[in-house]
Amino acid sequence: MDAVHLAIFLVATFAGAVVAGLSGFAFGLVVSSAWLFVLTPAQTASLIIGFGLIWQSYSVWKIRHAIDWRKLWPFVLGAAFGVPLGVAVLTSVNPAYVRAGIGAFLVAYSLYSLFRPAVRVTAGGAAADAGVGFLNGVLAGLSGLSGVLVTIWCQLRGWARDQQRAVFQPVAVAIFLMTGAWLGSAGVIGKDTAWLFLIGLPALLAGTWLGMKLYGRLDEAAFRKVVLVVLLVSGIALTI
Repeated sequence: MDAVHLAIFLVATFAGAVVAGLSGFAFGLVVSSAWLFVLTPAQTASLIIGFGLIWQSYSVWKIRHAIDWRKLWPFVLGAAFGVPLGVAVLTSVNPAYVRAGIGAFLVAYSLYSLFRPAVRVTAGGAAADAGVGFLNGVLAGLSGLSGVLVTIWCQLRGWARDQQRAVFQPVAVAIFLMTGAWLGSAGVIGKDTAWLFLIGLPALLAGTWLGMKLYGRLDEAAFRKVVLVVLLVSGIALTI
């Protein structure tokens, strides 16, 4: 990796950590919008999992007393079947197609989050939760994004904010672990990826610290919209 690509990687890691520390906004979405221009999809997915485990594990430990295991198992069970499929696609499909697919997902997610349609789902139960877990598992195996679809589903369910966190954060950690195991067994995580993880770790920690320091000092709603617009533009660029 040349100096320019390395600088883009480190700046994106720092920026993603700042955003996550400030607003709890998905770290993986932010970094993938930049990393996919300089890293392979396999490297991007592996690094999101490695860094995400650090961030999400700490968050889950803080809310461990609020976790309702009865709500988690359908998502985790569905993801257990989805992750291998996502990893299989990642390791067999042309990386250019994977980049374009993730770019299209970033566009769709950004538009959804910017306009937030007033939709609420009250039916489905555990079967629907397992289906969402399966789709999220496929997405995680393909891109490393382990909690996005579950988060959206919790919002559509109309659950309270704390209840949502007690579901999607533990589910994200479980999917991270499963995806990491499958990527490792597929031989995707190489020495170059491990090296990037080590040199990116200080940027992650520094960005997280700064984000937490800025928490409550900025207009989070306006900041979130700026980030979503950036994701939208990046997603369009990846797609075309």
